[in-house]
Amino acid sequence: MGTWILNGLTVGREGQSQRHILVDNGSIKQIADAAAGLPDTSGHETIDAAGKLVAPGLVDMHVHLREPGFEHKETIATGTRSAAKGGFTTIACMPNTRPVIDTVDTVKYVLDKARTEGNGVRVLPYGCITKNELGRELTDFTALKEAGAIGFTDDGVGVQSAQMMKDAMAFAKSLDLPIIAHCEDNTLVEGAPVTEGAFARKHGLKGIPNESEAIHVGRDILLAEATGVHYHVCHVSTEQSVRLIRQAKQLGFRVTAEVCPHHLILSDEDIPGLDANWKMNPPLRSPRDVQAVIEGIEDGTLDIVVTDHAPHSAEEKAKGMMLAPFGIVGFETAFPLLYTKFVKTGRWTLRFLVEKMTSAPAEVFGLPYGRLEEGLPADITIIDLETERAVDPASFLSKSNNTPFGGWKLHGWPVLTMVGGSVVWSE
Repeated sequence: MGTWILNGLTVGREGQSQRHILVDNGSIKQIADAAAGLPDTSGHETIDAAGKLVAPGLVDMHVHLREPGFEHKETIATGTRSAAKGGFTTIACMPNTRPVIDTVDTVKYVLDKARTEGNGVRVLPYGCITKNELGRELTDFTALKEAGAIGFTDDGVGVQSAQMMKDAMAFAKSLDLPIIAHCEDNTLVEGAPVTEGAFARKHGLKGIPNESEAIHVGRDILLAEATGVHYHVCHVSTEQSVRLIRQAKQLGFRVTAEVCPHHLILSDEDIPGLDANWKMNPPLRSPRDVQAVIEGIEDGTLDIVVTDHAPHSAEEKAKGMMLAPFGIVGFETAFPLLYTKFVKTGRWTLRFLVEKMTSAPAEVFGLPYGRLEEGLPADITIIDLETERAVDPASFLSKSNNTPFGGWKLHGWPVLTMVGGSVVWSE
């Protein structure tokens, strides 16, 4: 028995239209124009999506599930449940766990846990570039790929040695897998909790300068040119980084990049005080940088939106700006934030936002997801565009609720998430 999703609004190259979608045996079996009337639904379940957006399942290529090692912050079970509530059907998890994902056993551990406890959400693990993320010795890329790693990154720390990064890129290129880079020069950031700017000066804090990110972006672009690897830049936050990536693309280098909702919406001028729920890495930058990343996503310099979902316990975040860990949760607010900020205001089309969170990330990483087409996996997210609701961190399904967006009134809330034809979350 299949399921008909009836009367949903879809967006695509042909514009917006109302459609019926038949899901059967895990895939999209039929897409019919609603103008032709209701289909024969006998023998099938039905979901009435009238007045709601029916989108491909959201794809998030940068998340932290914290397991193994940091289960007090998040687990694969709680993280995937939170992802499903946020409309995400495919997520790629970063390897800075404890132990880090630098061996076949840890890759298999994550995949097995995702299979048994992942609430149906598809989890794709990255492997580390260097053993224990120490930057001293490359991991066994071949073995990690064979175990199921989809790319290599030391996210959480930048690879400080240019030679190490060049060797990694050459190795990854030989396996046709990407290098995903956290860009940060350690000599410029030590002991700094926020960006260099007015907020840091006001509170007597050391600031993280823009060039700490951009220096690695520029270095790595040159190394990517030399090796021919697919080089992907994590969580771009600065005007200088956008400029370098734009130039690299103009020159035809194989460079892609991502941006997070918080870097598109908030600047350091928005930080209300010494609340560590506003502490993240990269930090919130200047309004000028915010404008640069907005223009970067709009002109295609930045390819995709990711959450960088980074849960931490309330006790950890209570330690204050200097001692608290960097990071905020993102699964359950990402689409509503961007829909409210950019689509409701008319700056972006609905199709643009949906593509940056579905088909674009799938295309960048060569995944067969992110599109509503007959024959493809039935990964589908139904979103209520009309109801306004306040962000309530206490209601998050994540194990943590470290967010600067508590109380924000937003539209665009996912109400049903389906992976491979199975409903994994429903309001």
